[in-house]
Amino acid sequence: MQQWLRWLRWLRRGPRTERKDAGATKPTFISGGRLRAAGVPYMLPTDNQEINRLDFQHYLLRYALRGNYAVPITNPASILDVGTGSGRWAREMAMQFPEASVVGLDIVPPPADAERRTDLHPTNCRFVQGNVLEGLPFPDASFDFVHMRLMVLALPAAQWPFVVHELVRVTRPGGWVESVEYGGEQRAGPAISQLMLWGTQASALRGIDTAYSTQVGELLHAAGLQNVRTQEVDLPLGAYGGRVGVMNGVDLLTAMKALGSLYVTQGIATTEEFERTIQAAQAEVESRHYRAVSPFYVAFGQRVR
Repeated sequence: MQQWLRWLRWLRRGPRTERKDAGATKPTFISGGRLRAAGVPYMLPTDNQEINRLDFQHYLLRYALRGNYAVPITNPASILDVGTGSGRWAREMAMQFPEASVVGLDIVPPPADAERRTDLHPTNCRFVQGNVLEGLPFPDASFDFVHMRLMVLALPAAQWPFVVHELVRVTRPGGWVESVEYGGEQRAGPAISQLMLWGTQASALRGIDTAYSTQVGELLHAAGLQNVRTQEVDLPLGAYGGRVGVMNGVDLLTAMKALGSLYVTQGIATTEEFERTIQAAQAEVESRHYRAVSPFYVAFGQRVR
């Protein structure tokens, strides 16, 4: 229980800096007390609390996946991170490859750190505002490595082929494209299963099909990439899974709580139903009775010409 409380306090901590650019780059609105981007399918917030969660999620995935990438790169000159979120992945890649130029793209770019230390804001990393659904604002063959992670809740099903084509278009011959997507909980208890169902219903109202998380490898191949590889990595969810399981549970419930107001306004659940289900889900992840897993799907391929 102490681990849960410690990490929940970390996720709820105040922002290190004000996110001054959040309202300037894209229209936003408040729902359920959280700042969200307007005019896009993505349902999760864009505020500083969400930045904290995305950083927390990044550390979880880096630990569980044993690194920041799966592609066989050695000395890339340029790297693009599509849907960069908090920018943590892009910054770490910039530090790992100090000779590379790293660009992070998002509808709402991450906030600048107040302390311009090179460990927080490496000089070879920059962030730009852009929406992959409108096309990537880069010329053909611009990057050696193009990375996209956890965008399944932001991309309507009909747009997936276009988005993958854009990832391939800006990749240089010989370069690599990698995607990491979340597939929804498996073997979960009734409360978490109910939260997953509500999420699927809310996504469908925005044209999103979460099943695409398992199909990215096929899309990469259809877009002309070679040497395509796919891998499923199942992360434990809950106390039975030790450190990773506890972190995964905290991350999941934090994200689900951020979505509750949308479920209510869309008529998918009442406030009382949602609060009751969240409490039951908290008990499920703290119990060792359930053996739920969170599947993550890694897919990558190489552009050969």
